[in-house]
Amino acid sequence: MQNTDPVFDTLRRRIEYALRLAIVGIGDELIPPDRLGMYSAREIGQHHLPGVEVFLAATVPESVTGPLRRYRPDHVLFLDAADMGARPGTVAVIEPEQIHASLVTTHVLPLSVVMDYVEQEIVAGVTLLGIQPDLTRADKDLSDEDMAYLGRNLWLLSQILLDRQA
Repeated sequence: MQNTDPVFDTLRRRIEYALRLAIVGIGDELIPPDRLGMYSAREIGQHHLPGVEVFLAATVPESVTGPLRRYRPDHVLFLDAADMGARPGTVAVIEPEQIHASLVTTHVLPLSVVMDYVEQEIVAGVTLLGIQPDLTRADKDLSDEDMAYLGRNLWLLSQILLDRQA
């Protein structure tokens, strides 16, 4: 299934030739608006996609650099909550220069530093996929409708992961 959404087109181009892809879920699972990266990584992991390994970093994304080095991915896709002023459940590629302005951060080390390290030292392509939380419901998860919207976006992402190199 081809999707013409620019976000998914960008992702498709970035991971098209990745034989080994790492998905890194980031976030604090005790804070509903910040747990979307971890949730999304787990959801993708349930598909057991060939050539895709899921890593759960929680609030310490630098903790997965050793396992990433051992896995030797061609590309690393970081998933994290990000305030983009969009509908809750929306996903978007966030460029490095946008990181400070958009992440709902609870990280020990800035994610941009971890991404740069992965790119330079592990020699892998790096993409950050932001997921819009519902910041009006700070103590609650996404509404059922917004969760369904996120589920659709994660299904599209899974299709792109499955279709690469096809």
